[in-house]
Amino acid sequence: MRCVIARYPFELTKGGVLASMKGVRPEPVTGESVTIGRHRYPVKQVGQVVTRQDRRDFTAVEVTRAMTRLGFTCHGRPGTAPVGVDGPTPLRATSAPLGGTGSTTA
Repeated sequence: MRCVIARYPFELTKGGVLASMKGVRPEPVTGESVTIGRHRYPVKQVGQVVTRQDRRDFTAVEVTRAMTRLGFTCHGRPGTAPVGVDGPTPLRATSAPLGGTGSTTA
């Protein structure tokens, strides 16, 4: 898959990312993260390993977008639902105390 990170084009594949991250120890997760294999890595660490660029050159959003398109599970800050997974919505939060599920389908 072709993607642009920090204004540079990259041709990334899921297998290539898995191979690049093999043997890399995950740093502590304090912000956005991505699950690769059995480990959860900060997206900035993944971006640095995969692109060989300095972490200051790209944003977490760019790497998260690329990893999501490749099929990896991306997570927001710790304690939040994974990106793309149904989480609490205003409708669900409002209807929960009333005994509702917040579902718009019957």
